Amino acid sequence: MSTVAQTYESLSANARELLGDPVNLIDGTWEAGEADYAVDSINPATGEQITRVQAASVEQTERAVAAARRAFDRGPWPATRPAERAELLLELARLMDRHRVELAEIVVTEVGCPITLTRAMQVGMPIDNIAWSAERARSGPQGGYEQALTPHLGTPPSMSMLVREPVGVVGAITGYNFPLNSVVWKLGPGLAAGCTLVIKPSERTPLSSIALVRLAERAGFPKGTVNLVFGGPEVGGVLCTDPDVDMVMFTGSLSVGRKIMLAAASTTKRLVLELGGKSANLVLPDASIDEIVGPSILRWVRNAGQGCGATTRTFVPRAEYDRFAAASEEFLASVAVGDPRDESTAVGPLIREEQRRFVEGFLERALDSGATLVAGGGRPDAFPDGFYLNPAIVGNVGNDAEICREELFGPVGTILPYDTLDDAIDMANDSQYGLHAAVWGPITEALAASRRLRTGSVSINGGGWMRPEGPWGGYKQSGFGREMGEDGYREFFQVKHVQWPLR
Repeated sequence: MSTVAQTYESLSANARELLGDPVNLIDGTWEAGEADYAVDSINPATGEQITRVQAASVEQTERAVAAARRAFDRGPWPATRPAERAELLLELARLMDRHRVELAEIVVTEVGCPITLTRAMQVGMPIDNIAWSAERARSGPQGGYEQALTPHLGTPPSMSMLVREPVGVVGAITGYNFPLNSVVWKLGPGLAAGCTLVIKPSERTPLSSIALVRLAERAGFPKGTVNLVFGGPEVGGVLCTDPDVDMVMFTGSLSVGRKIMLAAASTTKRLVLELGGKSANLVLPDASIDEIVGPSILRWVRNAGQGCGATTRTFVPRAEYDRFAAASEEFLASVAVGDPRDESTAVGPLIREEQRRFVEGFLERALDSGATLVAGGGRPDAFPDGFYLNPAIVGNVGNDAEICREELFGPVGTILPYDTLDDAIDMANDSQYGLHAAVWGPITEALAASRRLRTGSVSINGGGWMRPEGPWGGYKQSGFGREMGEDGYREFFQVKHVQWPLR
């Protein structure tokens, strides 16, 4: 049986103190939600309620937007010197570092992500991103906040400059699987640029965002600069349609992203959308099967497969298919599924029971259609109370099968054989998505293959941790725009051309 924290009271005193009670921060004041419904915050490792969160009303959301608008138009933040913005961001990074243990505890409890992965990716990476954003606040975007152009010696001769100004009020609608990263990728560079924000976290994981915004408040950002509202589609609807919101950034599903595009069209807002993927895992002919099977599987089973860039479609040379399948079965048998607080756990629970049933439905339909279960599958007997699912690998499927086309957001992968590398590249690119890919093999060949893949990022031979200076975003229906990196930072700026005659 699992022994993880089951209720709000069983969180540590320090974690509870960091969270507090009211969930909405509007114009510098914490308020309880005033909507006529509440959402249960659930511990996915046990199925137990952590707490019940009262949602914000439409009126509260509108006030949060108005506060962000005032803070941008008349408040001090956009006019604050870059060095001052940088110092406040560094203070936030220091506070996050000081509260690493509490942040990790909250993430493990509400997301179910294993503690080792949580420390590194769920908490460590956001701290690095905030610190990187502080550096960008000092330096400004590429070319600087103001950039003189060479004189134009036409008739009449003139002088020009480019002025890069913050885009304004940003509505940030975030996902549940990496709740701190999902907020920080918007909060850090947005604040560095001089924008103000209204954050709507996922209904499934509000506590991590509350803790982060509490720390931002302690760091000393002016009131109205950072606002937090919790709720469902009606809250997101305000952010997408209110003319006082200049840009909406969304991390989530393709179906919701399409709705956001339609809603935002009425005010022609700038949009940055990250809408998931069905990423390819390409094994080159000269790759060492014994060396790559384990690392390639771990890339898509971590966080219970709940990753937008999970490389769940594995393409293997036909001659190596049986060997790869046998090695996968052997490795998957060693992957520990269980209590996310256990240091040895590699795979924790899915976020909710409905998500587990959703993933199991894909697996059942594939097997009913003639696919074979290469390895894994089923639910772990030792943890009956949470939303656990053993990782599974499916074979004997075509690239056109439902399980190879749709994003599952669960620990299920497929293996597909190929005859030529051209065939493998074609299959990898044959997807409505284009967010991420992995390639395994000799570096020269892997680099050549990476250039042919229609995807926003490629990890070769395991790649590395996501880094703040590396942009993240997709091709095709994985969305548009970028988060992180210089390309992501530029999303938060408008460019103004100023020109005058030379006399």
